[in-house]
Amino acid sequence: MRFAAIETSTEWCSVAVWDEGETRALERRAGHRHSEFALPMLEKLLRGQSIDAVAFGAGPGAFTGLRIACALAQGLAFARNLPVLGVPTLEALAQESGAERVVACLDARMREVYYAALEKRGERWQELIAPQCVPPHSAPRPPGEGWIGCGNGFAVYGNMGLSKVFPEVHPTALAVAQLAAPKLAAGEGVDAALATPIYLRDKVAFTKEELERRP
Repeated sequence: MRFAAIETSTEWCSVAVWDEGETRALERRAGHRHSEFALPMLEKLLRGQSIDAVAFGAGPGAFTGLRIACALAQGLAFARNLPVLGVPTLEALAQESGAERVVACLDARMREVYYAALEKRGERWQELIAPQCVPPHSAPRPPGEGWIGCGNGFAVYGNMGLSKVFPEVHPTALAVAQLAAPKLAAGEGVDAALATPIYLRDKVAFTKEELERRP
């Protein structure tokens, strides 16, 4: 199986091609230019080769980035009648860390974080604390020991009670591809029309009145 993977939920623009277990990937800091970079980067990796499916980082994450990844995955899939698979961003973040017990934490802006505690079991991640959007001080502590924190939420809000954090770790298309491969092989892809981002939060900014009321 050969499939494309796209991850644009953070400031990084990342794409990958999974080809029978071999993976090629490219990424760069994109700021707000994901739509400009993602497709040319992917075309460079594909080199005109056909694909059998498309995976994308489904969120949570930056709203615009999630919509770009989903729309690009749908566009590639519609044109070729291919299945699509959305991979949760916090799982891709945990996968990228290389650890077994990960507190995944991304800055959600508006003084909140996207947060989950995930444990690796076989090829899949199990949620010990389900993904949520919460103020950093309200984030629940994971059960047991041996947890590491990963994601830019720790760069903004500190260690949040963990002894070891890696704020520089970010979700990548390579991690998306690694997680998608067994699911696509098991037939878990869906019709492109059914692919949707995972937002966790509908609100994208404070109103002027809310900003004036906040301490």
